[in-house]
Amino acid sequence: MQTTARSSVSAPSSPLPSSAPPPPPPPRPPRTAFPSLRRRDLLLLPAALSLPLASSAAAPAPAAARGLFRMPPQRLANRYFLVRAGESVYEGQGLLRTNPVAKTSVDSGLSPVGLRQTARAALELQRLGACEEDCWIWPSITQRAYQAAEIIAAANGINRSRIVPEYSFLDARGLGAFEGKSLDTLPEVYASDNISPDMKPPPISDGTPNESVADVFVRVTQLMSILETQYSGETVVIVSPDSDNLSILQAGLIGLDLRRLKLA
Repeated sequence: MQTTARSSVSAPSSPLPSSAPPPPPPPRPPRTAFPSLRRRDLLLLPAALSLPLASSAAAPAPAAARGLFRMPPQRLANRYFLVRAGESVYEGQGLLRTNPVAKTSVDSGLSPVGLRQTARAALELQRLGACEEDCWIWPSITQRAYQAAEIIAAANGINRSRIVPEYSFLDARGLGAFEGKSLDTLPEVYASDNISPDMKPPPISDGTPNESVADVFVRVTQLMSILETQYSGETVVIVSPDSDNLSILQAGLIGLDLRRLKLA
């Protein structure tokens, strides 16, 4: 969605009579509405959404200023679509698998259900005209996310050279001791998240990270800093292997206090 810069109202050349009412205040810029994201819903179904784009008239000129990206940003230099990759083979088996060691394994790829989900998401991006004037696709290097990127590129006529794999900032959130457990244990993670964004899942000795909401927030902020510095006036499709990245990224972009982020 693109926001349009409003021209300022010039002051009158002569003072107004004392009896005249004061001029009305300039109209407020329209607010951008963001659909709510439930992480559990996104775990099961891919979703795409557009974020506000700064108009060319309002875009910051100095390159140095663009490099200082902070959440929430006053404006975005690019248009973004967030896509959750479809169901993985592991998820189809009802298992949590977040260890980075397994992210390029075959079982981290899309299941038959995940392939269908991703095809629907790719067609939805086509319906929205996301890549009508070309786009960049930034997937996690995780198998299912990269597969999803290839499907999106094919459905939208995008050359594969515009797929840029991301090697760490878009990794699935590390769930520590929940690694290998049933998807039905996720509410335990979310219950802790709702107490504090700094609470981490219990650690485990197999190398799986145990990341808090705040940890993921740092990662996705670093990702946005790279994208906002590297591109200007482009469309970027971000493909994440899980929905935690997307909901936390969205919260940061709209300035939602992580303590108020209700996770489900």
